[in-house]
Amino acid sequence: MKNMNYQHNFSLKSYNTFGIEASAQSFIEVTNEQELAKVLKENQNIFVLGGGSNMLLTQNINQLVVHVNLKGIEIVQEDADFVWVKGNAGENWHEFVQWCITKDFGGIENLSLIPGNVGTTPIQNIGAYGVEIKDTMFSCEAMEIATQKMRIFTNAECEFAYRESIFKNELKGQFIITSVIYKLTKKNHNLNTSYGAIDAELVKMNVEKPTIKTISEAVIAIRSSKLPNPKDLGNSGSFFKNPIISKAQYDKAVERFPEMPHYKVSDNEVKVPAGWLIEQAGFKGKRFGDAGIHKNQALVLVNYGGATGKEIYDLSKLIQKTVLEQFGVAIEAEVNII
Repeated sequence: MKNMNYQHNFSLKSYNTFGIEASAQSFIEVTNEQELAKVLKENQNIFVLGGGSNMLLTQNINQLVVHVNLKGIEIVQEDADFVWVKGNAGENWHEFVQWCITKDFGGIENLSLIPGNVGTTPIQNIGAYGVEIKDTMFSCEAMEIATQKMRIFTNAECEFAYRESIFKNELKGQFIITSVIYKLTKKNHNLNTSYGAIDAELVKMNVEKPTIKTISEAVIAIRSSKLPNPKDLGNSGSFFKNPIISKAQYDKAVERFPEMPHYKVSDNEVKVPAGWLIEQAGFKGKRFGDAGIHKNQALVLVNYGGATGKEIYDLSKLIQKTVLEQFGVAIEAEVNII
């Protein structure tokens, strides 16, 4: 194994999609499980970093930052109808989705262009346009930080919920996911076009018979029109979760705001789009110094170049407070605040 290359006072600006200037006390990149085990064995106080797409750094990290950069994609099993594809944790998620689409493996095309890496997809149970990771994730392999032992988690063991998993709750900070296996369709793909603007986008594209490729292209077009590329404008995608509220709470709110959109979750719960609430509260396109709310999508907070993490965090708090005062609905951050 090569000598481990520890770096000190290391800038994390290019390692977080918000482009926040913050530094790590020390930093190491690991590219395989042996290196990861060695680093975990030798260091107690660590901060695990993947694609840096789902976090807001509000201060320097006075710990060893371990950048998990394990690469590789392979087919581990297949039958006539399904294929089990393993992606290592450091693979870029969108590139992984595109790799599967070129092979005509279906199930994750609606999740095109979501920022981040494969290894973080189960933690957050990422989702978009009516599809979530829990729909295709077969299992994931993770290293226990304390013992360096490997463990396989089945889909059920991950305890998935909306933007939630066991890795965000009772096992938070105890495991590092090293690879994920997705069970995808090889034929008779279950095409999901009803959510969001996918159908309308396919019409615009003159697509009469959608395929997983054209659905992916439609999702990319929609996301690109609404969401800024982090390389051009620092952001972390959707900053807030869509709140799930009781039917009674929704009925009360809709008396005052009859045009409030909602999606039914269960008989007594509905999901309300946080972007709509934020837009109605007057924040869309507003700028506060170098921190702001994107002009095309109120869910996205942006860094115009020189914003600190604290400035973006303070803006998020102001939005939460205003939405709660106006609508009586609490919205939660989806992004991890560091």
